[in-house]
Amino acid sequence: MRWIVRGDIDGFFGLFIDNLLQLMLIVVLGGAVCGLPPELVNGRILPGAALSILMGNLFYAWQARRLALSTGRSDVTALPYGINTPSVVAFIFLIMGPVYQETKNPELAWQAGVFACFLSGVMETGGAFVGDWLRRNTPRAALLSALAGVAITFIAMGFVLQIFSRPLLAILPMMIILISYGSRVRWPLGLPGGLVAIGAGTALGWGLRWLGSTEFAPPPAGGGLQFQGIHFAVPDLIEFLGSPTGWQFLAIIFPMGLFNVIGSLQNLESAEAAGDRYETRSSLLANGLGSLCAAVLGSAFPTTIYIGHPGWKAMGARYGYSILNGIVITLLCFTGGVTLILSVMPLEAVLGILLWIGLIITAQAFQETPKPHALAVAIGIIPALASWGLLLVETTLRAAGANLYNTAPKFGSDLYIDGLIALSQGFLLTAMVLSAVMAFVIDRNFLKAAGWAFAGMLLSASGLMHAYLLTPAGIQNQLGWLASPRFAAAYGLTGLILLGLHLRHPSAGPTPSGSAPGDRGASAS
Repeated sequence: MRWIVRGDIDGFFGLFIDNLLQLMLIVVLGGAVCGLPPELVNGRILPGAALSILMGNLFYAWQARRLALSTGRSDVTALPYGINTPSVVAFIFLIMGPVYQETKNPELAWQAGVFACFLSGVMETGGAFVGDWLRRNTPRAALLSALAGVAITFIAMGFVLQIFSRPLLAILPMMIILISYGSRVRWPLGLPGGLVAIGAGTALGWGLRWLGSTEFAPPPAGGGLQFQGIHFAVPDLIEFLGSPTGWQFLAIIFPMGLFNVIGSLQNLESAEAAGDRYETRSSLLANGLGSLCAAVLGSAFPTTIYIGHPGWKAMGARYGYSILNGIVITLLCFTGGVTLILSVMPLEAVLGILLWIGLIITAQAFQETPKPHALAVAIGIIPALASWGLLLVETTLRAAGANLYNTAPKFGSDLYIDGLIALSQGFLLTAMVLSAVMAFVIDRNFLKAAGWAFAGMLLSASGLMHAYLLTPAGIQNQLGWLASPRFAAAYGLTGLILLGLHLRHPSAGPTPSGSAPGDRGASAS
């Protein structure tokens, strides 16, 4: 029961790079979109984010070690934890950015972000008391398929495109990662595969730079290391709670808080499928308190349990990797060392680790659910693909100097853009509803399938799924009763049909041998 094993080194590199990427987004996008000056980012946001990350990592490491000691197992892996990309992007582009564009006041934009982070933390904390019930009544396929959709699109595809845009620099480190973790081969001197990949990528980067290649162009190191103090944002938070400025973004804050709660539940399910079962309430409570801590200390971005537990477990990481990540991230944020690292190490050299994690999560969704439920997993991936496709469309239009508001009517039948947008809105919830309905239909449990269809009706009626408003500023969430009446009606009619099937076949169970049509050899679930 050692605190740190060899696999923790690999796990540390993966989790550290994932956290580092979020910090990079905050530094770059915070200045470009929200006008945040470097002293506000480095002096308030990053130290607050670092302490919340440190506290969460230490808790989840302690939680894992306690599970290891109580079960006598030496293969327990701590839950990965940090700031997630969707929250960073949503808060910057949909909350802080609009406030800055309207007021040209970066301080007010930062306060709006802290306000949003605080409310998200309140939601995550409240989710700790209802999450266990939701987890017990949700098919594993519904939880894992939505997670797989995020993994194959926003994680795997998001980074693999960057890798293949820098082939000389990035493909070799990626292949070293895939070879190391796929075959579990041991490298000379017992070096971890992640360390070998980073060393090879860094050597390639500087070698290519020496030869005149532009594949590696490190940013300037900045003004050197400088210690940052702690800033308490409680006065700013109290002042903003009484202002109408922040509350107008509730339609964005609420879905993102719900996203973090459900995402954490899915990650707990993913961890259990990999062999580590953690208590839902304490795990979600620590998650919510971490976001509240971040807001109080000046960070505008909530923390959450990360996707990717099976990936780090497959690397051999236990709980030491979590402790190392928290300590190193804290040191970097309090000394301004983020840009210093990126001036030495090519980012592309480590993206293969994140690609591996995305692939592991996607594979697990099919491997760890009953074989007949593969159809439910497949349909649950589709909403994330729609959200990813919409991101590509919007990015292309912005690069061409256009926007979706003016261009959407021109697509016609070449691209059903309204369907793409509707499927992407609340895609995590949509994935769960569709997958759960499919899983219960396969089991011929029509009553529970009807319950999930009616849940889709209520979520659509409230605007948490499918509802949106297309404006010149972009796509906005549209909360409110009957915000999406057509989708609510469609799910409601589906629920009625399933309820009728239940009344007609009240004792219906799975098809023979628990198999779905076309899969007569599957074992019972």
